[in-house]
Amino acid sequence: MDAKVGDEIVVDSPHTGGVPRRGEVVEVILRGDVVQYRVRWSDGRETVFSPGSDAHVVPARTRG
Repeated sequence: MDAKVGDEIVVDSPHTGGVPRRGEVVEVILRGDVVQYRVRWSDGRETVFSPGSDAHVVPARTRG
């Protein structure tokens, strides 16, 4: 995953028909070879996020 500040991270729901979790990348955190993201989720909370295979990026330039 190669997200930049302003991009959106979408995490697919583990349940069929569930709503995906969405948030905006507000910081990219580099710790050696590990990349984490500070994300402001749609509910207003911010967390440090380590993406898994259920997450993908929507680049800021392609969002409406």
